[in-house]
Amino acid sequence: MIDLHTHILPGIDDGSSSVAMSLEMARMAVADGITHMACTPHITPGIYDNDPAGIAARVKALQTMLDNAGIALRLVAGADVHVVPDLAAQLSVGRLPCLEGTRYFLFEPPHHVAPPGLMRVAQETMDAGFVPVLTHPERLTWIEKAYGLICELDEAGVAVQVTAGSLTGGFGERAQYWAERMLDEGRVDIIASDGHDPKRRPPLLSNARAAIARRAGEGVARRLTLENPRAILANDSLPQKQRAPVAQPRDKSRAINLKKLFGME
Repeated sequence: MIDLHTHILPGIDDGSSSVAMSLEMARMAVADGITHMACTPHITPGIYDNDPAGIAARVKALQTMLDNAGIALRLVAGADVHVVPDLAAQLSVGRLPCLEGTRYFLFEPPHHVAPPGLMRVAQETMDAGFVPVLTHPERLTWIEKAYGLICELDEAGVAVQVTAGSLTGGFGERAQYWAERMLDEGRVDIIASDGHDPKRRPPLLSNARAAIARRAGEGVARRLTLENPRAILANDSLPQKQRAPVAQPRDKSRAINLKKLFGME
């Protein structure tokens, strides 16, 4: 499996806090069946002012540590890029990194507010030749009010990344509902761990892969955890999605629970 969203680089954002923690995360990932991992620290202006050169140097240093420790994990560089108005321009001049130098980049919207012009910013990056990979939309607190915007982004050509832990219930019933719904609707392109540490948010994919296989079939599970991530790293086009009608809760009790969860009662 290939994990394209992690915060394994030590001391650079809110992820790994030490080299020892990064090595532990790497060992966990390898034991879970992950062979390649993207190091994608946050780039958030004024909070995490990381840059491509600094990230690349840290990836190279951590890869050397992994090699010396005999940990069979290949690292690639990237970033979890926060939405800014001039995103396309910054990508075009290399101020913001794509995933391993491809045209794909992780596209992180604000967690608590749907920003005006999000579709415009995404379209500008695509017009400039890049492909946004929308990170963890199922966990955004505004998804209930603006799910139509998520669908518009998806249908315009933005790739969609869902967090592995959301599909296994690690982020609660609400995130699991939206992750399963997007999976059922055929909107998901890749599953990633968004791993931050060994315990609370570990870099694991296998349980989510198994959940996808049970729900959507082995072919979909393989595509979201291996084939599509591999295509991204090769800078190839992703396969056309087979979108389905809006999914419904599987049973009445779940529908009632979701109404309570979303404040609909």
